Amino acid sequence: MTLPLPASWLAQLAQRVDVAPRAPRVALLAGDARIGSVEPELLSGLQLPASVVREQAGAWQVQADLQTSLDAIATAMRDAGIAHSWRNEQLAVTDEAGRRLATIERAAVRPLGITTFAVHLAGMTREGRHWVQQRALTKATDPGLWDTLMGGMVPASDSLEAALERETWEEAGLRMSQLERLSHAGRVLTRRPSVDYAGGFIVEWLDWYRCVVPAGIEPRNQDGEVERFALLDDAELARRLLGEDFTLEAAWVLSESAR
Repeated sequence: MTLPLPASWLAQLAQRVDVAPRAPRVALLAGDARIGSVEPELLSGLQLPASVVREQAGAWQVQADLQTSLDAIATAMRDAGIAHSWRNEQLAVTDEAGRRLATIERAAVRPLGITTFAVHLAGMTREGRHWVQQRALTKATDPGLWDTLMGGMVPASDSLEAALERETWEEAGLRMSQLERLSHAGRVLTRRPSVDYAGGFIVEWLDWYRCVVPAGIEPRNQDGEVERFALLDDAELARRLLGEDFTLEAAWVLSESAR
């Protein structure tokens, strides 16, 4: 199966998943480990004590205890109206080798340029049609755009596989045991300015899976975050991708999964 997508569009898509910051950023460090990046004025504007974070040698150094300091930074960002979509959900904070060092509130990760992790599931029928979802109109990010069968971030409390299982149930009402030919299909690092946070920068590892949804089984949303599902053939999916109806992440996953 190959979607009828022009090579020029695919090349532009590849460029859109790796875009430089709009403004200069400096490293956010925990000891010798780089855990993120910030626009230089962000942390100085919060007026945090030097026991939490300090500017040092052209970077911002988070002080020990790392977890306590990150909690204080996130709270200060919330109080300043920077981390405004507070979720009470902790995401992992890792070094550049992927080793987990601490956690932080989800609302704080984009302004701090902290690497996040996401998982998507591309679902098809045995005949080759594609299950996709329209994101709820009330979602804070990309409301109303179309997405893969399932897509979500991996919280600190979940492994990749656990997040896949939980999100597939919450978003699509499907259990892993119902799916056929489930397999990990790829991974990509996305980097680009955030459209939801002024001065924010997205750094995210995106893992995606493929599966076949058997006949007689239809996705049904459980958490209120999906407007509706649709079943598209190759031509209709390509038309909607070219029309920019899908999120960037979904466009990448669906175009890659169809190769």
